[in-house]
Amino acid sequence: MQRLAQIIQDAADAMYMPWTVGLLLALGVFFTLRFRFVQFRRFPEALRTAVATQQADAGGSLTPFQAFMTALGATIGTGNIAGVATAIIRGGAGALVWSCYGLVATSIKFAEASLGSKYRIPAGDQTRSGPMYYLRDGLGSPGLAWVYALIAGVGCLLTTPFTQPNSIAVAVDGQFKAHRLALGAWAVEPLGVTVDLNRLAIGAVLAVLTWLVVIGGVRSIGRAAEKLSPLKVGLYLIGGLAVIVTHAGQIPEVLAMVFREAFSREAGQGTAEGAAVWIALRYGLARGAYANEAGYGTAAVAYGTAKSNRPDQQGLNAVVEVFIITFITSTISAMSILLTGAWRSGAESSAAVAEAFEAAMPHVGGWMLAAAGFLFGYTTLMGGALSG
Repeated sequence: MQRLAQIIQDAADAMYMPWTVGLLLALGVFFTLRFRFVQFRRFPEALRTAVATQQADAGGSLTPFQAFMTALGATIGTGNIAGVATAIIRGGAGALVWSCYGLVATSIKFAEASLGSKYRIPAGDQTRSGPMYYLRDGLGSPGLAWVYALIAGVGCLLTTPFTQPNSIAVAVDGQFKAHRLALGAWAVEPLGVTVDLNRLAIGAVLAVLTWLVVIGGVRSIGRAAEKLSPLKVGLYLIGGLAVIVTHAGQIPEVLAMVFREAFSREAGQGTAEGAAVWIALRYGLARGAYANEAGYGTAAVAYGTAKSNRPDQQGLNAVVEVFIITFITSTISAMSILLTGAWRSGAESSAAVAEAFEAAMPHVGGWMLAAAGFLFGYTTLMGGALSG
C-alpha cells in the first residue's frame, strides 16, 4: 500500500510540475496580453469595485462584497502560511521571486470570475455558477463540463477537507504543546494506532463550527466570510508587519539574497551545482500556483453568486483577490521567516512562521499565528463547501 501511495504521489508531482504549472503560466501570459494587461491597467478601478454595493435589479445570492470575501476566504488557506514557508525552506530564498507568478495569474482569475458571473443560472433563491456552466453554455461542450464537475467534486471531498484541518491541527496543537496544554493520547490497541487528543479535539471543534455555517446555505457562508475574511487578513498583516518592523535593518540584505539566489547558478542549501535556479523556480512557481488557485475554476463559483449585472466587476474583484494573496499574505509569510532566520532553524511548514512571529512578539506571536491559521483554514472549508 505504501508503495502504491508513493507511485501515485510521484505521478502527481510529475504532472503538476512542470506540465500543469507550465500550462498555467502560459495561460497567464496569454490572458495578460489578450486583456491588454488588465491587472495593471484597471487596478485602481479594481480597488474601488472591491467595496461595490449590490445592484437592485441584479440576480445572484450574495452582495458583490460578500462574494468577494467568500472567494478570498476560500483561496487564502493554510497553504499561504505552510505552503509558502515550504517553498522558501526547500527552494531557497530565491523562490520568493518566482512565486510572483501571481502577476500574470491575475488575468486568469479575471477571466474565471467574469465568466462565472456571465454564465450563471438562477435557481429560485439560489444561484448555480462555475466552470461547468460556462464550459457547457459558453464553450458549448457539455462533455468537458461534466468532466470538470466530476473532478472538482472529487477534489472538494478529498483535498480541502483533509489538508486544511490537518494544517490547522498542526499549528494550533504545536502552540498548545509549547505551553504544556496537552490532553495526552489515546491508544487504540486493536488497530495499533495512537490518537493525539489535542488534534482530535481541534478537529471536532472545527467540524462543528463549519457545519453551523454551511448548513445555512450560500447566504450563511457569505455572511460569515464577510466578517471572518477581513479579520484573518488583518490579523496576519499585523503579525507580519511586527516581524518586518522589528527586523527592518535586515531588509536590504534579505532582498539582495532573494534576488541573488533567484538567478544564481551557485549551489544553495543541499542543492547540486547549477541546480539552484531550477529548484527556486520549481518551488516558487508551484507554491505560487497553489496559493492563488488561478486556473482551478473555484473562483467562478463564488463570484457567480454576486448580485451584479457586470461580469467585469467580478473579474476586477478577482484581481484584488490575487493581489492580496500574492503580495500581502504570501509575501508576509516569506519575509517573516527570511528576516528572522526561521527558514534555517530546522522548523518546517507553519511552525517556521510561528517561530518568526514569536521572535518578534514573544509569548504573543505564536498564538497570533495559531489564530490566523485557524481562520485561514476555517474560511477555506466554508468556501470549499460552496464550490462543492
